[in-house]
Amino acid sequence: MNIKLKNKFIYIHEYRIKCAIGKRGITDKKVEGDNKTPAGVFRFDSLFYRKDRLKKIKSKLPKKIIKKNMGWCDDTRSKYYNKLIRFPFILSAEKLWLNENIYDILLVINYNTKPVIKKKGSAIFLHIAKKNYKPTRGCIAISKKDMKQLIDIINNKTKLKIY
Repeated sequence: MNIKLKNKFIYIHEYRIKCAIGKRGITDKKVEGDNKTPAGVFRFDSLFYRKDRLKKIKSKLPKKIIKKNMGWCDDTRSKYYNKLIRFPFILSAEKLWLNENIYDILLVINYNTKPVIKKKGSAIFLHIAKKNYKPTRGCIAISKKDMKQLIDIINNKTKLKIY
């Protein structure tokens, strides 16, 4: 199955889902901190979720429960750049356990993962949108309702085309 993202909408078969993207749009020249969503064709690596907020999650992707000490390294100086880390962590990293609900469910998009290239961008996720679909720092964000439906039908062979 293929999913397409175009003009702030995700298309799956005949369905159209509103989404938020990076504050500065989509690019095929992504760099760390540019607030842009990377263009290209990607797969989903894994699913992370908050067990305290979501009881049952059905997905064909590998699932991981978000714990308070989990983060994602966004520091280009680190050997853990664009990888899951545990706090305490000396360098810069995005916290996955947040008070707001945007990371209640998140899908890791396999952007810049194999191999990881320093400064090419990190922590590119599909996650829950804020109520007003406020632009992201490079991720893609959809409603919680749409996310629950999406994770039920995708797997690790699903392709996400961003253009």
